[in-house]
Amino acid sequence: MEYKETDIKGVWVIEPKVFNDARGYFFEAWKKEEFESHIGSVNFVQDNESKSSRGVLRGLHYQKGEFSQAKLVRVISGTVIDVAVDIRRSSPTFGRYVAVELSAENKRQLFIPRGMAHGFLVLSDEAVFTYKVDNVYAPQAEASIRFDDPTIGIEWPIDPAEMLLSPKDQNGKSLQDAELFE
Repeated sequence: MEYKETDIKGVWVIEPKVFNDARGYFFEAWKKEEFESHIGSVNFVQDNESKSSRGVLRGLHYQKGEFSQAKLVRVISGTVIDVAVDIRRSSPTFGRYVAVELSAENKRQLFIPRGMAHGFLVLSDEAVFTYKVDNVYAPQAEASIRFDDPTIGIEWPIDPAEMLLSPKDQNGKSLQDAELFE
């Protein structure tokens, strides 16, 4: 695998080595030793999966305090734009974002450390999105920042009028009003 750190410290794009032949393909999606030699020790405790249709935007989500989560995300069917927003006040990249296309075709993964808000937008007819987390889901600690917050300025490739959002995501807070990380 090839590990590339993005402009936001701690956010990594991981490109697997894919072996194709007449039968199909094979690749290692995660290898603890290799992952830790590039990124460091992360104790993943839960795997999650969601299926969404075109235009579904999930995010920008995070968990606060002791329930914050690091994530290793990928798409196993379809295509999404995946976004990580730095919400660590002390970071030199506070309020900036990274957007990466993840798809079943490119098999790319994104590692998102704690202290980030995360979301994705489905570009294909549907997508199956899977991710590892290093902390369990804690509904009392969940938070959401608006996907269209002008201070962040994410350039989503689908018109917001065509997006499908949950009520929680429609009512996310602005970056200015959100509870953030130090």
